Amino acid sequence: MPLEDNIKEEKQRIRERMWKLLERKDVARFPKPVKGRIPNFKDSEKAAMKLIAHYVFKRARVVFVCPDSPQRTVREYVLRSGKTLVMATPRLREGFLVLTPDFIPRGKEREASTIRGAFRYGRRLDYLDIKVDLKVTGSVAVTVKGARLGKGGGYSDLEYAILRELKVIDERTPVVTTVHDLQIVNELPLEPHDVPLDYIFTPTKIIEVKEPIKEKPKGLIRDLLDERKIQEIPLLKRILAK
Repeated sequence: MPLEDNIKEEKQRIRERMWKLLERKDVARFPKPVKGRIPNFKDSEKAAMKLIAHYVFKRARVVFVCPDSPQRTVREYVLRSGKTLVMATPRLREGFLVLTPDFIPRGKEREASTIRGAFRYGRRLDYLDIKVDLKVTGSVAVTVKGARLGKGGGYSDLEYAILRELKVIDERTPVVTTVHDLQIVNELPLEPHDVPLDYIFTPTKIIEVKEPIKEKPKGLIRDLLDERKIQEIPLLKRILAK
């Protein structure tokens, strides 16, 4: 079996173990079952508040946040803090959603932080040309050295690669996640497209990754792109056409 297949199988085994662990420990929250998802977890708000109080959040003016459930509080506080929120549309098929406080009625920040609310109050853009100061992603598992495991769709890493191609982020742009303490594991296998983390926020601690486990991808790795995704994502097709 090729090494690449071995790595993908090992990643999936770790995901399966983590999904089961979170439910067995009664840490998982709605939506359930968490299998196949970035798992929502108890005290996700505490992890979010640790991020929100940190200087990487305070100094950012434009924050890209994943649309997953455990990061909803982060999205809400981006808007409450007067910052610009950028979200990817599901599977990137409609590009990006950009939400600014000017277009959200006061008191509607929580609604706007949901996927449905973001479509209601945000501007849908098939191209992004504003500099992103911070990228917040969801995770299934992480290591203290900054390795990250997603749910297996590859969209978080693809979002990062696209943002690099659009030159709205660079290698200095912090990439962070919020997870439960149980989601920290000893080791994770890595592939070339995997984006390492700079900070990990849990309900009880802040982990700063001072020595990156690998370089962040400089953009799209064309040989690794899924042809189906290329056909389904107009923005991706346009970038590759250039």
